[in-house]
Amino acid sequence: MARFRRRTCIILLLFILFICSIMMALKTLRPDRAGFGDPFGLGLLPELQQRTELLENRQNSLNRVHGDAVTQISNMHAVAVNTMKASMPPVSKLEEELSSPNYNFHIFYYSWFGNPQFDGKYIHWNHPLLPHWDPKIANNYPKGRHNPPEDIGANFYPELGSYSSKDPSVIEAHMKQMLSASIGVIALSWYPPGMADENGEPTDDLVPVILDYAHKYNLKVTFHIEPYKDRDDRSMYHNVKYIIDKYGAHPAFYRHKTSTGRFLPMFYVYDSYVTIPEIWANLLTVSGSQTIRNTPYDALFIALLVEERHKHDIHRSGFDGMYTYFATNGFSYGSSHHNWASLKAFCDSNNLMFIPSVGPGYIDTSIRPWNNHNTRNRVNGKYYETAFNAALLVRPEIISITSFNEWHEGTQIEKAVPKRTGQIVYLDYKPHKPNVYLELTQKWSEKYRKEKEQWLM
Repeated sequence: MARFRRRTCIILLLFILFICSIMMALKTLRPDRAGFGDPFGLGLLPELQQRTELLENRQNSLNRVHGDAVTQISNMHAVAVNTMKASMPPVSKLEEELSSPNYNFHIFYYSWFGNPQFDGKYIHWNHPLLPHWDPKIANNYPKGRHNPPEDIGANFYPELGSYSSKDPSVIEAHMKQMLSASIGVIALSWYPPGMADENGEPTDDLVPVILDYAHKYNLKVTFHIEPYKDRDDRSMYHNVKYIIDKYGAHPAFYRHKTSTGRFLPMFYVYDSYVTIPEIWANLLTVSGSQTIRNTPYDALFIALLVEERHKHDIHRSGFDGMYTYFATNGFSYGSSHHNWASLKAFCDSNNLMFIPSVGPGYIDTSIRPWNNHNTRNRVNGKYYETAFNAALLVRPEIISITSFNEWHEGTQIEKAVPKRTGQIVYLDYKPHKPNVYLELTQKWSEKYRKEKEQWLM
């Protein structure tokens, strides 16, 4: 009888452990029906809060950091990720064998990193830990700044180390990695000359070098225009003119073939909702006072959609399409996979492009230690593949990927390696190789090509 009780207890214990493992895996995938109204999620969109303040009352908000700071993560994180045993189909392609670029796959790329060898100091790798906007919550979390090269502002560690975006060998390595993933277009984060994000330095002088290396590997470059100071219809006209005049003749400068047969530049406009539709309409409608339409600087302008109501603002503003950017399923209306079908239908009925953004996961607790709630674990590639599958279901003309190297927010597909130093244990891609997310991207790029042929039949 005692032996029977022991056996029953052991079976019950194993069953409980199994249920816990399943619940952990399901939590990391994040249900599609997760709500947008979470205060932590909204806090990551300071500009959205600013719009709300203008319409209602002023509230405290958190300045968005489009990538920053360092990661001091515990062994618990590593153990949790390693327990995710989701299987992934093997990719037989050799790493060294480069694929042909798919110009319908666009990837967000950041050239804001620096180190002492090339820049005289660390830039972005030493990102500060950002305080929560509620002082009571902020007091419960550490403050300070990361200390590269061992302690960087990321939860993962790059195979290339704490590199400089100015290093030619790094730029070339990045181009090789993107081509191996069958990516065709680099959506380069861009600020006007002399301007930068609050933790970086100006990077426009790097654009010619990036264009040259992109051309070497048959890649194209488009521009992801960041929310620089005083961005409005007049400054946008000036900056679009600057980009096209200075870089438009380069063979790597991306132009998209429209349904009317025109080849137009494309610009992603981050945080476009911060500017009211009436201002955008001055630039983007034919009758606007600053209209860029039917001029030598006409282009395709793609707005960021966060909330559902933004789709009407985007249409009214004169944008040519919308993208969703965030690699966090359930974080916003736009980033929630189950909303993509209705967004695509809206775009189709209003002659707009819908560009869903997929990503391998999300974790920014190295720079926002209070934001664990918005973490999306990678589940050994399962999260990424789920996003790709959701994107293909709506048959988009273009798929965007967040990101190649936004290390601060843990959305990178760039090669990462295991690393442990002192009290810091970085996450990694084990049990797979450092290039696993490049391989998965290549796999889905080929799948997209084959399915698109059937869509067009």
